[in-house]
Amino acid sequence: MLSAILKGLAMGLILSISVGPIIFAIIRQSVINGHKNGLFFVLGVSVSDITVVVICNFFSSLFDSAMAHEKIIGIVGSIFLFIIGIYNLFFKKAITDHEMMKAGNKQTSSALLSSFFSGYLMNILNPGVFIFWFAASATLLTTSQASGHPLRYRFTAFAVCLAFVLAFDILKVFLSGKIRNRLTPHNVHLINRLSGLIMVVFACVLLVGVWSGKLQAH
Repeated sequence: MLSAILKGLAMGLILSISVGPIIFAIIRQSVINGHKNGLFFVLGVSVSDITVVVICNFFSSLFDSAMAHEKIIGIVGSIFLFIIGIYNLFFKKAITDHEMMKAGNKQTSSALLSSFFSGYLMNILNPGVFIFWFAASATLLTTSQASGHPLRYRFTAFAVCLAFVLAFDILKVFLSGKIRNRLTPHNVHLINRLSGLIMVVFACVLLVGVWSGKLQAH
């Protein structure tokens, strides 16, 4: 099983250090809304990864159906990112000190669920995520045949990979939270605008990637 563990760590490292809209969304959620909202956001991302892994490995017909509509998924995903980006860039109001303190205490169940589903949707609407996990599933399906227990090999590799990515995302949340106490409303406004700009750029990149066949995972 050492080979499966190393394979999972390698995939997890690749996914964790890849630059995409998710990493900036994690930082923004954690810095502005506090670490609990950031944690629920990354939990949503992780659950969406698990969803895609299950689809790729056990529901191949469902995966084929999803990939048959790759362009539609990509367009919906890019529109989703674009709308959020434009809102943060131009329409999100600058907040006061009082509102900033309230945002940090915004730990209601509805706020946490909203963070969870934001992470889930932002990740799963990126067809690059499907491409990554499909490639990983195909690779592991081949390499696992050489082991005595192929199913256990694949389960171990995916479990290690997903756990590594989740742990790395949680680390990003807490590292982002370290700078929260030093923020001013002006800085928060700048972060919102920068986050919006980054999401608009990634929305455009995703749209181009859908048409060219070059997609980015996380």
